[in-house]
Formats: sequence, structure tokens, C-alpha cells
Amino acid sequence: MSERGPQRATLIHHLCRSLFGISERNPRRCFCSRTDGIRVTEWTSWFNIDHPGGNGDYERLEAIRFYYRERVCARPTAMEARTTDWVPAADTGEVVHSSLEKGFWCINKEQPYGRLCSNYHVRFQCPPGTLTQHDLSNWSPWGPWGACSVTCGGGRRLRRRRCNRSSNKVQCAGRPVEMQKCGKVQCPGNGSPCQRLCPEGRPSKDCSRCVCEGHMLYGEVLSLTGVPVVGARVTLAHKPKLIRTRTDNKGRFRLPGICSSDETPLLADLKNVSLSGNTEKPYVVKHPEDKVRYEGQRVTFCCKATGTPIPNKYYWYHNGTLLDRNVYKYEEDLTLRNLKPEQTGEYHCKASSDTGSIKSSRAFLTVLPKGTPACISTPEKYLIKLPEDCVQPGTTSKFYNAGRCPHSKCAGSLDFDLRCRDGTAFCCGVKHMETQAIDCGSYSLPIRTVTECGCQKCMEPKILVRGRVVAADNGEPLRFGHIYLGKERVGTTGYQGSFTLQVSPDTERLVVNFVDSLQKFIDTVKVFVFDKKGGAVYHDVKVMRKQQPVDINSTELNTIYLGEIEGEDPIGQIVIPPNSFHKSTGEVYEGMVKASVTFLDPRNITTAAATPGDLNFVDNEGEMLPLRTYGMFSVDFRDETNREVLGTGAVQVMLDTQHVKMPEHIPKMKLWSLNPDTGIWEEESDFDHTQATDGGNGRSKREERTFLIGNMEIRERRLFNLDVPEDRRCYVKVRAYMSEKFLPTEQLEGVVINLINLEPKPGYTSNPRAWGRFDSVITGPNGACLPAFCDAQRPDAYTAYVTALMGGEELEAAPSTPKMNPNIIGVSQPYLDKIDYQRSDHDDPALKKTAFKINLAKPNPNNFDETNGPIYPYQSLIACENAPADANHFRFFRVEKDKYEYNVVPFQESDLTSWTGDYLSWWPNPQEFRACYIKVKINGPTEVMVRSRNFGGTHPATRGQLYGIRDIRSTRDMYSPNTSAACLEFKCSGMLYDQDIVDRSLIAVIPQGNCRRVGINSLLQEYLTKHPPLLQNNETHVFKMLAPVDPLGHNYGIYTVTDQNPRIAKEIAIGRCFDGTSDGFSREMKSDSGLALTFSCPERTITRESLFQRLQTNPGQTLAQMARDMRQRKNKAKTNFK
Repeated sequence: MSERGPQRATLIHHLCRSLFGISERNPRRCFCSRTDGIRVTEWTSWFNIDHPGGNGDYERLEAIRFYYRERVCARPTAMEARTTDWVPAADTGEVVHSSLEKGFWCINKEQPYGRLCSNYHVRFQCPPGTLTQHDLSNWSPWGPWGACSVTCGGGRRLRRRRCNRSSNKVQCAGRPVEMQKCGKVQCPGNGSPCQRLCPEGRPSKDCSRCVCEGHMLYGEVLSLTGVPVVGARVTLAHKPKLIRTRTDNKGRFRLPGICSSDETPLLADLKNVSLSGNTEKPYVVKHPEDKVRYEGQRVTFCCKATGTPIPNKYYWYHNGTLLDRNVYKYEEDLTLRNLKPEQTGEYHCKASSDTGSIKSSRAFLTVLPKGTPACISTPEKYLIKLPEDCVQPGTTSKFYNAGRCPHSKCAGSLDFDLRCRDGTAFCCGVKHMETQAIDCGSYSLPIRTVTECGCQKCMEPKILVRGRVVAADNGEPLRFGHIYLGKERVGTTGYQGSFTLQVSPDTERLVVNFVDSLQKFIDTVKVFVFDKKGGAVYHDVKVMRKQQPVDINSTELNTIYLGEIEGEDPIGQIVIPPNSFHKSTGEVYEGMVKASVTFLDPRNITTAAATPGDLNFVDNEGEMLPLRTYGMFSVDFRDETNREVLGTGAVQVMLDTQHVKMPEHIPKMKLWSLNPDTGIWEEESDFDHTQATDGGNGRSKREERTFLIGNMEIRERRLFNLDVPEDRRCYVKVRAYMSEKFLPTEQLEGVVINLINLEPKPGYTSNPRAWGRFDSVITGPNGACLPAFCDAQRPDAYTAYVTALMGGEELEAAPSTPKMNPNIIGVSQPYLDKIDYQRSDHDDPALKKTAFKINLAKPNPNNFDETNGPIYPYQSLIACENAPADANHFRFFRVEKDKYEYNVVPFQESDLTSWTGDYLSWWPNPQEFRACYIKVKINGPTEVMVRSRNFGGTHPATRGQLYGIRDIRSTRDMYSPNTSAACLEFKCSGMLYDQDIVDRSLIAVIPQGNCRRVGINSLLQEYLTKHPPLLQNNETHVFKMLAPVDPLGHNYGIYTVTDQNPRIAKEIAIGRCFDGTSDGFSREMKSDSGLALTFSCPERTITRESLFQRLQTNPGQTLAQMARDMRQRKNKAKTNFK
């Protein structure tokens, strides 16, 4: 590394000069900082939060962090400033100031010759991780041998060594202590004196140790979490089978005769004592990844698991068959050499330790025979919807086949083929495109079609998960809550509870823990689904409010009831014996305790969305399996000052069996706790039967009841769960569509589908009226398959409540009234009647239409009508995922109507991997998406369709060529009669995909119908005048402009938002446009705020008689006129033909 240091420093220095345009003679103007041993990282997006009016242009870091907290790191290492015309700050000749702590600013009064500051935008470089060596560990030399334990008769002596390591993450292989036998000389006969030398006291009768009369050794035994261990057997290390004493109810013990000057090793045998805090089950932190190779090449799959103890055994499987360790010589990593086509298939690993096993996700290996092309060159069929007014002659089709390449992995040229993750990812992508002209009858529409696919480097999209965290009871946001991934804090929620997380591409399971620093809500662990194609997934996170603490006496027996439904019996209770509370040091706490126990009652359907984790556990074989909950509870015990958190020793959890109606669930019931790092439920204890008299919680008389009793320690802030494993499982097929037409070509990806498993109807021998699971799955190109409990004996044994969410927007379900239509719902008869599909407004039209409820009737394999979905047996997941579009399924659709988007270069905003680099691409940068909208007011009695036609304006490669079309219907203002407004998207100006020259897009805004322009925002008109060329707007039915390069804001009627995801950028911009502000958000149109253009669109009055009226009033003259018109058209057609 030391030899490369100067080269790296020079590289950074040259990079700085090229970015800022800095010369060698003016190094002080370079904002880059040289840091040895670091690698150059990506820059942030550009920020422009101020305009040069008033005192100047102030791009202060503090203000940028206020608006874009997630996108600026804590300590930037470099900064770049340019004008919005992309001129480097050093080339403007203006006096500017910069600081990595404060940001960038330019003051008008400091400029020479009375000039004003330019409009600047800035970006920052975040500090990369310092290059460090790999963590190392090695043993120190062995120390000297200690004294022999005896002088005769056979003893032992020890020597020790120390593990020197650079990090706690690594361990030394081997043992730190080595034993050797000694003192082998036979002892003298009976009656001879012992040869042991005791510095204090006398030798014991067996000559094995020294004994000091009157000495007493006091000690205590604690678990790793500081809990006193009761009943532990204490022995001397050299005689482990001889019990000397046991610990008392406070974990303390006494041993007489132990010399104070002697080092006496002791053993504490903790048999029959719960030690769940000492161990942790395995959890996979590195999963194998999909690979593609040619025959004869090599490949490596990697697997890594953590836990306590660390897993030390790994097993690899190919298509479910265990691979021979002796043949493949594998441990954590599996390397296959000289690959054969028959080795294609799924590979996964299983990691094991003394505490359990865990299986990794499955990776697919594709081995292509030699000579096989890496990608199929012929593109797939991909239909693009055409504008409503585009009717192709000779056909009624509204679609055109633009072609696309499957974004599947392919075998590219790797510099090294045995990495866990290939250094360069190769995918099938667009190799060649052609421009075609679509004949729309009255006009021609250009389109770029894919003609050839090839293997090339993948476009790696940024994976985002965002959402909002609010209280489950009243929607209060979790403000400034801490966000943890594992034990690492990665962010903070905003003032409104919003958050955004960037997900690493190799993440398989995203476990996020939300912690309220104000202690108003319980810690909530969520397992988020996310879109690996880069679509931004939105999650509406519900958290439970903590119960108000009550005072209990630590020296008394305390019972806390579990149940939140008023007027209903509690599901269970927590029984805490006297003197069970202890401090973090293990010291027994005596005094009043502030006890807060929050219970998630499954009888309350509103708590289902607040379910932490994903209700899964790992069995002994490492498989992840589902649980069905009977309730969860979170405990928080604190001292009487409400500051120090207290733990408890063994406490009892009692579950009232009257709430378990399924007899087979009782022997399988267990007590679980949620691991906040993995999101997996871990077993705490089994339950035992007992009879108890219960008269608490407001009961008028004492009753004899049967309880299930489990034991546990409350050691850390975990959520506990009363669950049973459930094996009656199915999958439910759901698809989401752009509109209620439910066209297969208009399916939506990136929609989060939620399914809540509900209890059966009263009278069936199953669970109480409650929810049992909460699952989420994200839709792909072929919909989504959601796991659910089902029953084959009775259709209504289990029911499900299903919703769909897309970027914070609730989608509508297919209607079930006035009658169930199989063609609309998507399920054929007679299975539809058996499922009993009902939308949420089925019985009350005033309710929302955003959910449906069904019976989860397990399909009968002998009934042909039930073998085609929408419910599939659990073992038929592949059939569910690959089901054709015409197979039975449930449907959701977007409510947004009268909206159309056309791109000359096709692009799916839900799949960022479909981006193609082209001069006519609507989004020129796949890492940064800039959405631009203009607000148009319509004065008139009806809503009007408004269109933007977007052309290249100033760039030589695109001038006059179409980028795309946007149509949107104006939205009625609820408070202003005869007024509506439209937020119309247009193509932003800026650099094209080659990042070379700025193009000012040519925009035409055209309302459809009898409309004329009556107003232009004066500030917008002034801006366009000062930034020529200015287009003439002589025609009143249209408005044309060269789009501004600057993100102007609501004062101009222009709304611009930049984000790493196009959906997010558009959603934020539309919300601001509706609100008419640059920092607000609204779903209600405010037609008088933040306008750019105003059109008057009165209803067209009929001033001419119709043909039928003229034939009645003057038939002769009318027929003569018709004949003349026909002759004129015939002559005109002949002239055109010639």
C-alpha cells in the first residue's frame, strides 16, 4: 500500500483539477482534499436550494441537510460547485467562498463591477472507508509450565498462551490452555506425610489441595446478561463430580476452607437452568449468488453464518441433494471446477452449530455448453401502448411491439472467476436499436425499437426502501426515531416519521429496527420486502404505543394480565415471583418498580399491521417456517426513578386454554422471543398444563381454569410471543394493473401486497375471532404469491384480508357488487362462490374500496375447477409464480385515470434495469432522475385533457426530435366552481446521457378542446426572456417554451424534484404541484396557487344546424350542396394522386 500511496494521491489531485477546472497555479480554489489510503467514491446528486436574489446565493450545508438529510454524509471530503449552466465556479470570475463544514456561498456586494452572483448548485463527495488490512489473529508464545498440582501419585500442570487479534470479529484457532501430567512418583505408604507444600493452611486428606480452617469463600453465579442463576451446582475444578454447594435464590454461594491466598478454579454446573441469553442460533449473513458460466469454467459459491457459538459446520446442496465433502473439499465456500452442463441447478448451504442450523437462500448456476451464445439475440415481445388518437391504418390495435431484452445474467469476460460476487456483473441488454415510424393516420409517431440483444455489463440500480412510521392507534408519527440494521444505527426518521434506506445489492433479508428515543412507542422490528430491480418500495409502518407504567412492589408476588379488549377475558398473564428484579450488574433490586407491559391482542384487527418481524422461526433442519400467534407482549421494567432498566429472573407466562379452541395447538404451543438483529422468532420455553383459580381483572367470582405455563427470563428489550407452528399452508395469487381494464400488458411491478390471516367463523373448532399472521410480498412481472393458512375440510376455516400499496397510494380491488363478475374479479365459477370474494365496500358503499376478503379454501386436487388458482397448495409455489396471465388470480388496479405517458425510448419506471442509454431517453441518467412539472389552470365547466409534446431543443443530436408525450386530465378544484388545474410533466432540460452538452428541451403545452391561452406567469415569462432563445407564442391554443435549466419553483409555476428513483421524484413533484408550494405536499388540487399558465376552455355552443335539420327545412338546397362538396373532394384527390 505504501508504494501506491503517491499514485493514489496524484489520481485524486488530477480528478480534482478536472472536476473544477482548476489550474496548477491556483490550487487553493480546489475544494478536493487529499487523503492517503482512500478510494474515490461516488458524488452525491446536485443541490440547489437557494437562488441568487437578495444578498446572493447561499448553498449552506446546514440547509441542504435539513431538506435532504439522507443524501448528505456527516463529514464530506470534497465539494464541487458549478453554475446551473454547468460552468465551474473557478471559471466564472466571481468571488465565492466554500467550506466543507459550512458549504458554498456567493455574496452579491463582493462582486466586481456591480455584477450579481450566478445561480450555483453544489455536490459533495462522501468519505470512503479507509483501506485497512484484513482482521488478523495469532497466538503468543506458550508461557512457562505452572507448578504440579501434587508431588506424588499423579497430578497435572498447566501452561497458557494469549490470543493477539486486531478485532473482536476474529478468533484464534486452538485452545489457550495446555495440560501436562506430572508428579508420577508413587507416594509413600499409608501413614506417610503428604508432600504438598501449602503457603497457608494444611494439605487436605487426599493431598489434592490446601485447606484453611476458618476461611470462607463468598461468590455469586450470573448469566451472561447479569441474571442471578438459582440452584447452580458449584464444584472444584479438579473434582467436578463432587458438589460442594448450590447457589441460593439470589445466585449466591459460600465455600468453607478455601485459602484466601490460593487460586482455586471453580465450576458452576447450570444443568436445568435456562441459559438462552448465553447462546444465539445461527443466522446467515452471506448468501450464495446466481452465476452463469460456460462449460469447462470455474465458479465459487460463498456462505457465511454468525451465532454463538460461531457455526463450524457447513453443508452444500445441489438441487436438494447433499454434496460429498470428500469429493468437493468444501467448507464455507464451494468451488466447482471444469463445469459440466449437468451441474446447472440450485445450490444452497446449511450452517450448523451446537445451538441449531440455518439454510441460506438458493442460488442458481447456469452452465452453457461451449459454442452457445451468451444471450439470445432476438428481442422479446414488448408491447407499448399508443396515444388514444393514434389509430394505425388497417388495424384497431392500440399497441406496438418495441421489443426488449431480458435482464438475465449472462456469461461475460471476468478478470477472476472465483469471487463470491463476480467483480463485474454481465446481463443480456440492448445491443442495437433502430428508429421506426408508427403510422397514426393523421400523424407519424417515432419510436426506438430493439433489434438485437447481447451480453454486456449490467446497469446496477440503487435499491431504495422508504416509508413512514406512525402510531397504530392515532397515526402520530415516530419523530426522530433511531433506525438500526442489526446493531448498526443507520439513520433517523423525519419529523413526519418518514425514512429512506438504501439497500445493498447483496441483501437477501432486510431487517430494520425502529427505536423511539422518547420511549413513547415499543421497539418495532420489521422485515421489509424490497425490489432488487431498483423500484422504490413504500412501507407504511405501524408501531404500538407503550402502555402507561404501573407501580408494583419488587418484594411481592405480582401478576400482570395480557389482554387489550375491553369487556373480554385476558388471554394470559405474567406472574413475577418476589425479589425477582435485578439491576444490570446482577444486584437484586428492592423497591417500587415502574412496569409497562404492552400487549398486541390478536382479537384486535387494527394491531395486525403493527406485527413485528414476519412471524417465522427456524426449525432444527434450518428451514424457515411460519408461526400462528395468540398474542405478543413487550415488557419494560424500570426503577422507581424511571431511569434504570431492570431485568428479572425466572418468571411465568400463563396462557388461558379457553382461547385455544384447536386441541392440536395445545401440545405445540411455545413461548418465543424476537431476535431484533435477525427478525427471527426464537424458542424460549415449552408450556406445561396446570389448574389454577383465577379471579382477577375485574371478575366477580373466582373460577377454576386450565392454563399453559411457560418460564422465561426478561433480560433484554425483546418482544415475546405465544405461538404455534402451523403446517396447513397455501399460496394466494394476486396481480396489480394500471387500470380497471386488467390488461395483461399493463401489470404493475413494485406493488406491496399485504395479507392478514383472519380467524374462522364462530362455531368452527379453530382459533378465537382474531388475526394470526401478517405477510407482505412485492409484485414482479407475473404478480405475487402470498403465503397464507388454509383448510381443506371447510372453506371458511381460515379467511384473508388483502390490501395493495404502491408508493403510499392504496390501489382498489376488483368490485364484488352489484354482483360477482368472474371476468372482473379474475376467478372462474364455481370456485369463486366457494371462496366468497367480497370487496371492503360489499355491504356498505360508503367504505373504502381498497381491500378484499376471501375464504382460504385449500384447492381439491381431484376437482379440475380448483387446479388453476388463485389458491395453490404450499408445495406448488413454482406453479403459482409461473402461472399464465389467464389463470385465476385476484386483482388490484390504480384509481388514477386519464393519464398517459409515451417515451420514444421505452422505459419501465418500476424496473430501472430496463434503462437504455440513448440521446432520446426521457431520463438521461439512470442514477439520478429529475422530474419536471408545469401547473396549468383551466377556466371552464369541465375537466380537460392537457398534453405536452417534448422535443430536442438545442442539442445537435436531438434538435427537433421527439422525446415523448405526456397526457393528463385536469383535476377539479373542490372549492372553486368552473375551475380545474393540471400538473403536467415535461422533459427537463439538462445534459443528455453522454453528460457532454446541455439540451434545452422544446416543450409544447396543448389543452385538448375549445381552449385559448389567457395568462402566463410573469416571472416565468421574464425568465424565458432573459434566457434566449425566446419562442414566439402567436397561437393562443398552445404554449411553447425552451424548458428552463434551473429548478425554478412554485413562484414560476414550475416544479422540479431530483431523486434516485423516478417514481419518488414524480410523486414528490406532483404533491408540491397540487399544493402550489416548493416544499409542501397535497393530494387536493389548489387551482389558484403556484400557476404557470391559464387557459379558458368554455363549452362550445352549437350555432349551425345539423345535417338532419337542414334536410327537413330545405332538402333541395342541402342535397345540391352535398353533391358539390363530393365533386370537389374527388377532384382534389385526383390532383394529389398526380
